[in-house]
Amino acid sequence: MKIIIVGCTHAGTITANQVLSNHPDAEVTIYEKNDNVSFLSCGIATYLGGVTKNIDDMFYSSPEILTKLGANVKLEHEVTHVDLKNKSLTVKDLNTGATSEDHYDKLMVTTGSWPIIPGLSGIDNPNVYLCKNYNHAKKLFEVAQDAKNIVVIGGGYIGVELVEAYSKQGKNVTLIDGIDRLLSKYYDAKYTDIVTKDFEDHNVKLAFDEMVAGFEDNGHGVTVNTNKGSYPADMAILCIGFRPNTGLFKGQLEFNQDGSIKTNAYMQTSDPDVYGAGDAVAVHYNPTNQEAYVPLATNAVRQGVIAGTNLFGNTMTYIGTQSTSGLQLYDHAMASTGMTLASAKAAGFDADAVTFTDNYRPEFMPTNAEVIGTVVWDRSNNQILGAQFMSSYDISMYANAVSVMIQNRNTIDFMAMVDMLFQPNFDRPFNFINLLGQQAVAKATK
Repeated sequence: MKIIIVGCTHAGTITANQVLSNHPDAEVTIYEKNDNVSFLSCGIATYLGGVTKNIDDMFYSSPEILTKLGANVKLEHEVTHVDLKNKSLTVKDLNTGATSEDHYDKLMVTTGSWPIIPGLSGIDNPNVYLCKNYNHAKKLFEVAQDAKNIVVIGGGYIGVELVEAYSKQGKNVTLIDGIDRLLSKYYDAKYTDIVTKDFEDHNVKLAFDEMVAGFEDNGHGVTVNTNKGSYPADMAILCIGFRPNTGLFKGQLEFNQDGSIKTNAYMQTSDPDVYGAGDAVAVHYNPTNQEAYVPLATNAVRQGVIAGTNLFGNTMTYIGTQSTSGLQLYDHAMASTGMTLASAKAAGFDADAVTFTDNYRPEFMPTNAEVIGTVVWDRSNNQILGAQFMSSYDISMYANAVSVMIQNRNTIDFMAMVDMLFQPNFDRPFNFINLLGQQAVAKATK
């Protein structure tokens, strides 16, 4: 069987591994328009901030590894047209300009996503940059060496991580966002207020509730104009989100309203010989039991395993996601899973939430750390919908544990009493998650 994989970052790389590890005789061709595969873009901020010294360490595979497995890897080859009825593709060699045609038995769509680029005046200014891939990261590192004033547009994960990285290098950083606080999709104001103060303590200028209106060349860089002011800078970085890169398949596959490709639980599209994974497709979002667009590497690699298995027969189903994620900003670790109270109510739930603060382990221990936690639940059945955590202590596993509870449709009553270890080095007789659950139960039974 001949399998063609279009795109090879996370989902494409994992699909190729899955196929060739289990079916070494399969004929696998990979078309990737970039000059690399498997780049972990979530680590870009660590490189720009000097934590990671070598950007080339952010690859977990390579063309050589995939070739050794048996893949025919075509880098810098862009698929320009797809004819699903005839199972054919037109491919352009980006080095020579030559075009060719190829055919498949099964097609794997892992075309990923691309940053949202608004149609604003001056958007093509050479001092306006994107932050998505390996080449972006190298360019950002290079130009920031001599930059003193940097504007970051967008207060999501990528934006705030870049702000932290550049502020720690002594740059004059401005963060612009169109709403009234950062990270609002993932965290309540109690958490984002702490991050805001951290930024202010590091001399970051915050421009919330401001919409970018355009960009102007100022002779030495770019001026970012908003509906409320102007911000001269040596460089500006767009971090306002991503869109699925699915234009090749419009009119040929079923799409969701957000432009992502519809798949079933087997990662199979509306064409039975075409599968999809990663940022090009939607995910099943377990808190709402509906499809959603959640472009995360964690979703991409799981979907790649599933699709790579099902190309040979539908045997493995996708169990969905809670959109569990985290980040480290200055001295604070943050992690969240599922919905905030605001997003739960917006989705139609009769939801409630409780926030609880405590030390993570007994006070007789020589060091300690305070943890803030929030749990959101459905008042109709006490089912957990989401949680947030923050501390100077690594609380990432708290979010992972609650993610499993959401996956399994557990309740706050379960959370309050589920068995967790006790050892003074690690926690109290009741783990912080138990204590948070007990606070929720107490509120729910008033």
